[in-house]
Amino acid sequence: MANLNKLMKQAMKAQQQAAEIDAEMASRTVEASSGGGAVAVVATCKGQLKSIKLDPEAVDPEDVETLEDMVMLAVNNALAEGQKIQAEEMAKVTAGMNLPGLG
Repeated sequence: MANLNKLMKQAMKAQQQAAEIDAEMASRTVEASSGGGAVAVVATCKGQLKSIKLDPEAVDPEDVETLEDMVMLAVNNALAEGQKIQAEEMAKVTAGMNLPGLG
């Protein structure tokens, strides 16, 4: 029974730490760019876009598709980096534990 109590305490502690990391990820930001810096994106590690900056030189009315591709690339890179950071932080909490709902 002592092992069960210890496991329950570990689970509760891990759940609390996971909630804290989740809150931190909502405010922690990552940046990505494409087109040699023509497009710059800032997003949270929870996947919310915070800003998109476009270099005026990148805006060519004759070639909107290239700008669209650069924006999509920068956004996807920022979101992927945020997800990677979030997974790494959560893995620290759940390392060595096999608890459902904490990763």
